[in-house]
Amino acid sequence: MAIPDAAKNLFVGVDVGGTKVAAGLVNPQGQIVANLRKPMVADADAAAGLASVTDAIDALFASNPEVRETIRGIGVCAPGPLDPNTGVVINPPNLKCWRNFPLATEISQRYGVRVKVDNDANAAALAEVLWGAGRGYKYVFYATIGTGIGTGIIFDGCIYHGRTGAAGEGGHVSIDCHGPVCGCGKRGCIEVLASGTAIARRAREKLAVEPQCGSALRELAGGKIETVTGEMVGRANAAGDPLATEILVETAELLAVWLGNTVDLLDPDVIIIGGGAAALLRPFFDEIRKRMERHCVNSRYMEVPLVPAFYGADSGIAGGAALLCNCAQAR
Repeated sequence: MAIPDAAKNLFVGVDVGGTKVAAGLVNPQGQIVANLRKPMVADADAAAGLASVTDAIDALFASNPEVRETIRGIGVCAPGPLDPNTGVVINPPNLKCWRNFPLATEISQRYGVRVKVDNDANAAALAEVLWGAGRGYKYVFYATIGTGIGTGIIFDGCIYHGRTGAAGEGGHVSIDCHGPVCGCGKRGCIEVLASGTAIARRAREKLAVEPQCGSALRELAGGKIETVTGEMVGRANAAGDPLATEILVETAELLAVWLGNTVDLLDPDVIIIGGGAAALLRPFFDEIRKRMERHCVNSRYMEVPLVPAFYGADSGIAGGAALLCNCAQAR
């Protein structure tokens, strides 16, 4: 049977996380034309971890058999640290199955196509530049705010990796050297202060010491403070809960400090915010930009737009494909 022309020009994008592997087919216009999810086995040996990834890719091909022989390449987003030049996953905390594991080589040998591996935030940033909110911009700073905070830097259409490939760890830039200890071991990282996890933690702490406040938030949690999530804080804010609003205003201030420093350091054309917590922070984008005045030397900081990402939950799939599309190379 003849292969349809539309199936001859596709990339496979794979997003590897601590609990799931998402795989999808992406066309050169950045459209995800098929996708699926499979469990990730992250706490066994390296072979089991690799099998989780190949099971997802195989299932994608089984559902779309017409593309198997014509795929242009496979791009994989994985947690770092990793080496984007060799495709070796070094020692990610959430993927204990892989230590100095040659992921790109293993997948390339199995499928006989070009394979690129990079940090998930780097790849998502590139996808935004190629097809999303970053189109037309030369210097782009991308942040994904969710359970943690990841960032990617794009200069002239290329991911900035730095000397060793470890650049772009913006979530672990400290804005308070006396602050709480982050999972990375440093104090006061923006991740431990303003991620979705941090927003939920601060909400629970405030509810515990202010029992008369946060009625909408308590109702959403069914009276169980320990179950409060960042998403609940966003919903409570939308319902007019003063405590939820207070928490998000505090978060806006923290992000203003961080992004003010980022503008002074990088002088980007645009700042793109994605991730699961981006939706609950979206009503505060203007507030963040106003507050940056106190934390930014660059007098033209207001010329830098703060915009929501185009890709949502499938940013890793699009990002994987972006690593191959346009032959993007690291600086």
